Amino acid sequence: MMARLRAPNGCPWDQEQTYATLGPMLIEEAYEVLEAAEAGDWAELRDELGDLLFQIIFYGQIAAEAGHFQIQESITRVHEKMTRRHPHVFGEETVASTADVLANWEAIKAVERQEAGKEEKKQSMLDGTSSKLPGLLEAYQLTTKAARVGFDWQQADDIFNKLEEEIAELRAEFIRPERDPEAIAGEIGDVLFVITNLARWHNIEPESALKATNRKFRRRFAHIERRLEEQGKQWSDVTLVEMDVHWDEAKKIEREK
Repeated sequence: MMARLRAPNGCPWDQEQTYATLGPMLIEEAYEVLEAAEAGDWAELRDELGDLLFQIIFYGQIAAEAGHFQIQESITRVHEKMTRRHPHVFGEETVASTADVLANWEAIKAVERQEAGKEEKKQSMLDGTSSKLPGLLEAYQLTTKAARVGFDWQQADDIFNKLEEEIAELRAEFIRPERDPEAIAGEIGDVLFVITNLARWHNIEPESALKATNRKFRRRFAHIERRLEEQGKQWSDVTLVEMDVHWDEAKKIEREK
């Protein structure tokens, strides 16, 4: 079907698409899959997985048309890679824990890079984490990889202490007589990075957690809008205190569901 859509007598819109134009759609579809899964909406998840798969096939079709590769090759290669990186399942190796699995995974990847002649290009094990990821997700992936080789906090309390330290530094930047926007941005980044570590320590993916909070904010803000509409009021007619009353009402409704 994808080949048919892209053919000369196919769909003009599909014919015009490139990797650049498809990029935002690929990311959007991936997040819609996450949202449906987190909501437990299985019918929606079924459909969103199909939409995401369609984007993957779209990418593969463009590559095939340019003579680069066929999508079947992508499937074959990932099958071979997963088999190779799970010797405890498909081979004779044994592991005692998930930590052992992850350590083996990084070791096998290092051997793969060396055998492919990529060792000089990839000096760091962190190079495999794309810098194009959303910031929270990139931080999560970076620290997850570092933790696999033992570069990690020893206990959650240490992370809380570091968070308090970073917040104090951020506050100090804000109360300086002459604020330095660049320094403030740096401290905010440090706070977010520590919070990402805290989330990771509790097996919470921070990007998804923030997306869930964004959805919660949308719901509660929409409740305020409905109340104002019911009362025939505009934003200029109400105080922040009144808005907070409606906000708390929205929170109470959510708790009672």
